[in-house]
Amino acid sequence: MLTVYRRLLYLYPTEHREQFGDEMLAVFSDLEADDCTRAIPTRTILALREVTGLVRGAFREHLRILFGPDASFPLQPRSFVMRNGFRFPKSTVVFMVLILGGVLMAIKKGGDIERSLSQVNPQITPIQPSDWALVPPVVLLWMFFCALGLVGWGIVYALKRSGMHRLAEITGDRK
Repeated sequence: MLTVYRRLLYLYPTEHREQFGDEMLAVFSDLEADDCTRAIPTRTILALREVTGLVRGAFREHLRILFGPDASFPLQPRSFVMRNGFRFPKSTVVFMVLILGGVLMAIKKGGDIERSLSQVNPQITPIQPSDWALVPPVVLLWMFFCALGLVGWGIVYALKRSGMHRLAEITGDRK
């Protein structure tokens, strides 16, 4: 199987094969050595998975050479995972659209409620928001987390695990 894998490495572009070919071959030979004691169906599944991954990777590298390193391909099988160059997984867009749909439905429902209340006697006046309604809970929450931080620091300090204690333990020859 190692010979087949070595031959299939020629599907990759020359530059990629020269840079990563030996490492890929070493990883595959390690996998094959670990898998030699298992049953034949397990080894067959490993071989098929590695060969399809190798062919797919070679195809992707050729496309990257043709279209540039930053090209994105819409038919990638793993399009919802994070890759280098992306800050968020692509599934974030799906969740944001779902949230937007929920907000739009809530706005529509609020409009429906407002229209239904316009026929009520006596007329209901809008609720006036208080400007400072959120400040006390936010301040209390902030004070709570500050207290938790101080307790945590106190525990670390008491156990002599803080950075100050570690610096004090460094001898003169290591400074």
